[in-house]
Amino acid sequence: MCRALLDMGCDELSLGDTIGVATPGHVSALLTALGEADVPVSALAVHFHDTYGQALSNTLAALQHGVTTVDASAGGLGGCPYAKSATGNLATEDLVWMLRGLGIDTGVDLGRLVATSVWMAAHLGRPSPSRTVRALSHQES
Repeated sequence: MCRALLDMGCDELSLGDTIGVATPGHVSALLTALGEADVPVSALAVHFHDTYGQALSNTLAALQHGVTTVDASAGGLGGCPYAKSATGNLATEDLVWMLRGLGIDTGVDLGRLVATSVWMAAHLGRPSPSRTVRALSHQES
């Protein structure tokens, strides 16, 4: 199906785990199978929810396969209306922290991003699920 979509003119295929049940093994197997079906990794994007705490490790698995387009949301906001137990998306702060640790410069001002996520969490009346937000916001106080 992915190959057919590309042949019809799609320039990006976003692989979404909107209920957050994927594991790095699933991600690796899927990306390997797509490569074997001649789907170029340059046409792929990934979108992971963090229901089981696997969004960041799933993203790392995708990066290791050459995927360079990753969806994330400030403060891990998001959800899935038809999967009530699904949590938000991969937190951008956690992604930026990991990418920095891998030596990848994103150009994102992590301090300002964390401050924005702290502000959002306060206005939403719930703590941020991002471990990076929790760690860095406590360091600043």
